[in-house]
Amino acid sequence: MRDAYHEELDSIGEGLVEMARLVGSAIGRATTAMLDADLKLAENVIAADQKVDDLQHDLEARAIALLARQQPVATDLRIVVTSLRMSADLERSGDLAQHVAKLARLRFPDRAVPHDLHATILEMGQLAQRLMAKAAEVIITKDVDLAMQLEQDDDEMDLLHRTLFQHLMDEKWKHGIETAVDVTLLGRYYERFADHAVSVAKRVVYLVTGEHAGAQGGSADAAGAAGSAGSTGSAGGPAAPAVEPA
Repeated sequence: MRDAYHEELDSIGEGLVEMARLVGSAIGRATTAMLDADLKLAENVIAADQKVDDLQHDLEARAIALLARQQPVATDLRIVVTSLRMSADLERSGDLAQHVAKLARLRFPDRAVPHDLHATILEMGQLAQRLMAKAAEVIITKDVDLAMQLEQDDDEMDLLHRTLFQHLMDEKWKHGIETAVDVTLLGRYYERFADHAVSVAKRVVYLVTGEHAGAQGGSADAAGAAGSAGSTGSAGGPAAPAVEPA
């Protein structure tokens, strides 16, 4: 009975790894769809998000059933509760990749990103994918040191986000208001995606040590609250619109 119980705990962890790999792939493919104005690829990313949602719902149901049947305590309880929170982070990451793809679809056959920002958006997409791949590795290995590195890696995303705003605020900006809104939204999507990858890693630290990593600030939850209040990605920059493409 206990063997089956621990197998179920292990399967929940495997489900989290699969979710992380799916959303990491999604953000990479959504970035390609955005930069290449690839409608078919954008549609594929949008449709594929349902699998992430299904995995999250299944994992949630199994975790709740495990709580009800086994009434885990101590470390096992922490595993189940933390897994539920990580699955929510990963599901939201999938939504953010889908938003990028939806923006690519909305602007097709045009490109939402002007040519002079292609390199920055490409770098943000690649970095987001690397961060999520590292988060998946952290889930597998429970490596606290690697988990802590993600927050440092996220500083690079923050720097790229500020670079976008510098372009938007430049008096030489010539791409109009609609493109400025698109770029603002994209910057927010990538930054939030990275925040969720960091949040997953921090939750693994809590899982292993029983202590919250960097609870004083920088978490995805704190960033989400700021985003809901319409905060900017950098001091003095324009607020990201609270709308998302349909």
